[in-house]
Amino acid sequence: MTDDQRWLIAGLGNPGPRYAGNRHNIGFMVADVLAARIGARFKRDRATSQAATGSLAGAAVVVVKPMSFMNASGGPVAAVASFYKVPPDHVVVVHDELDLPYETIRLKQGGGDNGHNGLRSITAALRTRDYYRVRMGIGRPPGRQDPADFVLSDFAVAERRELPLLVERGADAVEALLARGLAAAQNEIHPAAG
Repeated sequence: MTDDQRWLIAGLGNPGPRYAGNRHNIGFMVADVLAARIGARFKRDRATSQAATGSLAGAAVVVVKPMSFMNASGGPVAAVASFYKVPPDHVVVVHDELDLPYETIRLKQGGGDNGHNGLRSITAALRTRDYYRVRMGIGRPPGRQDPADFVLSDFAVAERRELPLLVERGADAVEALLARGLAAAQNEIHPAAG
């Protein structure tokens, strides 16, 4: 699947130490692992993002953490995509997913935003839904907890024990997508049914 076209990998989250351990910030956590894998440091890019550039799975990549809040991620992602001339079909967004159990990772291209305001913002800014998503399962809120409060809460103690492995697996999913394409990466990352 690799070609001469650069890829943009956007890990979604909210900036600042207050949000660092939140479920909503799992995209930032995966972006940090990817930046370490390409041996690059995040630098302020175009004032609205932190970006790290390098090579991943044989492809030129720019790994981005939008420095807007989650609900306004689209502007920074579109600005970096425009600057590096990355078309939407070479954009990968890593984000938290309420509708997947914790530790579940799913890859897809296109589709709706499923109530995720970060995806809604990116879809509006890119003017298409046709970008890749790495959906990182964070599970549903317990009891009657408001989903908005849940995503802005830190992972539970038991979840934190598994979190480093989950984040590494999220980075593996991005690498598999770039190296082998969507279908092969899905076969590799998604558990076999049955």
